[in-house]
Order: sequence, then C-alpha cells, then structure tokens
Amino acid sequence: MEFTAPQAGPPRYTVVGSPVGELLLTGDGEALTGLFMLPDAKYVPEIGADWRRDDALFDTVAAQLDEYFAGERSAFDLRLAPRGTDFQRSVWRELTTIPYGRTTSYGAMAASLGSPTASRAVGAANGRNPISIIVPCHRVIAANGALTGYAGGLDKKQRLLGHERGTQLF
Repeated sequence: MEFTAPQAGPPRYTVVGSPVGELLLTGDGEALTGLFMLPDAKYVPEIGADWRRDDALFDTVAAQLDEYFAGERSAFDLRLAPRGTDFQRSVWRELTTIPYGRTTSYGAMAASLGSPTASRAVGAANGRNPISIIVPCHRVIAANGALTGYAGGLDKKQRLLGHERGTQLF
C-alpha cells in the first residue's frame, strides 16, 4: 500500500455492500481517503453538496474488498490518502504492518513507534483510522487479549478477526 497526501478538489464517494454491511468509500480522485461502516460507525463524514458520487472510481477498491471477504486476498494494493496528524498517519502506517490473521496490542504498537508510554495516544489514533478494514485497525486488541474499541462496532471487529483466523465465514 502506498500512502500519499490527499489531493484538493471535491470529495468523491460510493457505497458498496459487504458481509459486514454497507461501506462508504471516499476518495480524492487519486487515492482512497476513507472506508466507513454504515450506518452506525463513529466519525462517518457527512456527504456534502459538493461531493460527487463516482462508482467507477472505486471499482478496484470494491474488487479487492470482495476478494478479501471471499478469503482470496490477505493484503491490499491501493493508494491511500488518509487525512490526519503526522502522529495519526504514523500509527495508521504501522497498522498496515500487522500480518493478516494476527493481532497486536496498543502498547506493542506504541513501543514499535518508539513511544512505549503512548499506548493511549495510539489507541486514540487507531480509533480515528478513516480507512477501516484496509488499514487493519481491527487487528489491535488490549494487552490482556480483550477486544476493545472499534469505530465500526465490536461485533464487526470480532467478525473480521474471525474471518482472518478462518473461524468466521462470510
């Protein structure tokens, strides 16, 4: 995956179906800027009057998501342009290094980023990840193994982890 800076211009979007519900995909015309689980996820952007629906722009994203949910894809090959602070973007980049089917803790992530006492900050950045599933924030759990916090809902986090571990079929 390639992280780029978001481009100027009107946001583009589409909505696609998935085994975890409808997904709002957003982009800047060059890269994916968001993937939000509808209808109940936190931090879903409001579609503004200047937004343009562009289903064809997201064909590659939709195809890769279909492959992921079918168990045929374990990594994504997309251009990403999440909007956030430098620290948030560093956390989101680190999320992409967690192997498919594996988990890590907030504390382990903080340590790998060189800030071992920043597990709460890592958790906050993880919770604001605008490109769920593809930037796999669902793979981060509490140090004691508990499933904690997920903007798309803990039930969806559990289903995604089960899917990747081969215990949940879609």
